[in-house]
Amino acid sequence: MSAPARARAASFPPALFGFLKDLAAHNDRAWFAENKHRYERDVKAPLLAFIADFDEHLVKISRHFTADPRPQGGSMFRIYRDTRFSHDKRPYKTHAAAQFRHGVGRDAHAPCFYLHLESGEVFMGAGIWHPDGATLKRIRDAIAEHPKKWRQARDKTVGAGRLYMDGELLQRPPRGYDPDHPEIGDLKRKDFLVVADYTQKDACRADFIERFAGDCRAAGPFMKFLTEAAGFPY
Repeated sequence: MSAPARARAASFPPALFGFLKDLAAHNDRAWFAENKHRYERDVKAPLLAFIADFDEHLVKISRHFTADPRPQGGSMFRIYRDTRFSHDKRPYKTHAAAQFRHGVGRDAHAPCFYLHLESGEVFMGAGIWHPDGATLKRIRDAIAEHPKKWRQARDKTVGAGRLYMDGELLQRPPRGYDPDHPEIGDLKRKDFLVVADYTQKDACRADFIERFAGDCRAAGPFMKFLTEAAGFPY
């Protein structure tokens, strides 16, 4: 007789946002030490469960992206900030996040699907944030050489109106590209991202994982173009 299926945690508790709001108001090591049990119970545990549950959805979107529920080195971002080179010495992030990276990616700059959870701000992101110079050039070259294919991928993704493009832009056209190119607006992008926004109530609904997966799936044409332009399989 097979083992019973594990109960699926398909949503986040309101306490997750309560903890993150309190952390924003008390961002110091002493407070965190006193409340670490809340972080473990209300933030870390449900986020790791969500990551594990998302794997069955992600494999249907693309088998080249991973949902890794390990507490260290997996899809979940650490709550601890790296303050070594920052003037902002607050020790903790005030959001929880997960990144579902491409299998070839080793850092935050690889193609990925992303979930951001913060008091007052919840969103899905898909694409490539701050790609390295070589990857950025490959993406821009693909857009410049195949503008119709790029427009189809972009417009199919954002045309329905729910997902929208986001990220930093150059003020001037990048060197080596025709300033009169019909897609010069996108060639000026430093990030290639699409985003879908949610409310905290959305994130606490039982069907949130399906809604998140649906938006990741809707980003598929955009992600396929970017991932293949970067030289990876989608």
